[in-house]
Amino acid sequence: MFKRFIYLEWKAFFRSASFASNLALKIFMAFIAIYFTLVFLALGVMAFYILKKLNLDPVVTVNKFLIYYFLFDLIFRLLLQKIPVMNIRPLLIFPIKKPTIVHFSLGKTVLSFFNFIHAFFFLPFSIVLLYEGYDVWSVILWHIAVFSLVYINNFLNILLNNKDNLLGIFLGVVAVLGGLHYYKFFDITTYSAPFFDGLFHTKWLFLVPVLALAGLYYATFHYFKSNLYLDAGLSTKDEIAKTENLTWLNQFGTLGTFLKNDIKLIKRNKRSKTTIGMSVMFLFYGLLFFSNGIEAYNNPVMHIFAGIFVSGGFLITFGQFVPSWDSAYYPLMMTQNIPYKGYLNSKWWLMVIGTFISTIIASFYLYFGWQVYLTIVVGAIYNIGINSHLVLLGGAYTKTPIDLSSGKGAFGDKKAFNVKTMLISLPQLGLPVLLYWLGSYWANATVGLALVALAGVIGFALRNPVFSLIEKIYKTEKYATIDAYKQKG
Repeated sequence: MFKRFIYLEWKAFFRSASFASNLALKIFMAFIAIYFTLVFLALGVMAFYILKKLNLDPVVTVNKFLIYYFLFDLIFRLLLQKIPVMNIRPLLIFPIKKPTIVHFSLGKTVLSFFNFIHAFFFLPFSIVLLYEGYDVWSVILWHIAVFSLVYINNFLNILLNNKDNLLGIFLGVVAVLGGLHYYKFFDITTYSAPFFDGLFHTKWLFLVPVLALAGLYYATFHYFKSNLYLDAGLSTKDEIAKTENLTWLNQFGTLGTFLKNDIKLIKRNKRSKTTIGMSVMFLFYGLLFFSNGIEAYNNPVMHIFAGIFVSGGFLITFGQFVPSWDSAYYPLMMTQNIPYKGYLNSKWWLMVIGTFISTIIASFYLYFGWQVYLTIVVGAIYNIGINSHLVLLGGAYTKTPIDLSSGKGAFGDKKAFNVKTMLISLPQLGLPVLLYWLGSYWANATVGLALVALAGVIGFALRNPVFSLIEKIYKTEKYATIDAYKQKG
């Protein structure tokens, strides 16, 4: 039966609606996977000797920071790893045992790249340990324990996949622990390192993560088996209805109507709430650049890069999916007498308001000096004048329907990318960095910031002709977009 399932999955892969149109992207993603594989492989081989050169015990040092390693792994899984599931409804009418279906679906997750990538670090690191004369059984049992923890994260991601706010909670925990560790108030590794060291030095302790993995698989299996029936998920929760008229927006006419719909969409749906959470994260992204904690980021060119992100978090996370936010009813909307320009204008104003609010909140960066905050303000000007138009233009070619009830994919979906959107996205970050570098090279940092701000002002001044061009492109792509939103899979 597993052989038949594999055959069906293979057919589904090549017959999917997005396969041919995104073949180039799949090749590109394969190269990205190869790159990270080589990076992990190099780290796995060289980590031992680098730590030795720094007069550190390689095993003790790696074990000390494994707690952060696995926390970040779980965060990336919650954020990016898609749960490979089968379309089980057609199968339930056939005489196929439910345990077979569940075992196969869970087995697909075992083969995920998010699991295999760790082997390219831990396997060569373990081989180096054996080569350097470490106890064979200690290395083997430690390796088994570590990979049990990797797969524990895999199944935790499955169980936590549809839980609200978990990503933000985990990010907050890691940020707090990292901050307390950095400023030497509290070091969690003092309590976690003995456990990971025990996995290496105490022969029987490896059974703890192995048995935990077995128990977690058992719990995951029975959870999905108990919910494996045709009308699973069809029942709805009773919630208190809330009415929001937002009548004060009526004074803006058609623009106000669209803005009311967007505000309600953001407040009521899981995916849009997750996007708001991601944009808040971008506000603190600048701390990596402006706090001088990372030497490679401590230069003005990287600062303008950070300024774009800090002020444009909402613009980037929300704007990249215009008009996909309305994919559920986009075909119906296109049958109405709705002016495209009014529709796009409301999205533009929403992004501008989000950028303005982000810039105001980011005033806490004044702690690092006026120059830092001025960089963020200049980034906001560029976002409003240039990037707001670019994300709308890219949206014309982003034909990915959005499931508003799911919090996954707040940073994007692989089907949302194609050659056109990638080319359009280049000026979003590349152009301001280039302008700033030219101004700094020929004059000084102030001139560099002035050039970036000037580009934003010019973009804002040309807003009407640019909007007319974008409107024509949306009309040209209208029927292809409707067709894409109707496709399943």
